[in-house]
Amino acid sequence: MNLYDFTVKAMDGSDVSLADYKGKVVLVVNTATGCGFTPQYDELQDLYDECAEKGLEILDFPCNQFANQAPGTDDEIHDFCTGRYGITFPQFAKIDVNGENAIPLFQWLTANTKFEGFGKGPMALMMAGVAKAKDKDYKNNGSVKWNFTKFLIDRNGEIVARFEPTADMKDVANRVKEAL
Repeated sequence: MNLYDFTVKAMDGSDVSLADYKGKVVLVVNTATGCGFTPQYDELQDLYDECAEKGLEILDFPCNQFANQAPGTDDEIHDFCTGRYGITFPQFAKIDVNGENAIPLFQWLTANTKFEGFGKGPMALMMAGVAKAKDKDYKNNGSVKWNFTKFLIDRNGEIVARFEPTADMKDVANRVKEAL
């Protein structure tokens, strides 16, 4: 399997085949509008502005599974993201990324990547505590730990990297540029 085997829901409920992104480098992100990481939308949009013409697509999947930080309808979320952050990359219907209702795309992403830690620093320590409270075994499984987890997919539809929300966006941008 690869990215192109999946179909997801657009905000209007219609089906979108991810085969539409064949030949592109894709960054899949689960997002939330009320999260401490929400300002990453600015950096994601900057990366998209810089690299879209070179073949980058950022696919935004709002998710309300982490502290109910993505309340509202798909339209309300979209209006917030375009109005506050000016996002122009594709945004899809709100989804679950973990558990029995996780969409197949995220089941594939989490089954085929490992959690490699939150890094160092105060935010990393805080996130480790939050993750441990939700899942005592969080270090040993690929589940999404929080909003703004990112998965980098190469032009062949294969996963090449996973970034936790605490990853430095400069590192994310560098890996994206390498993949391009």
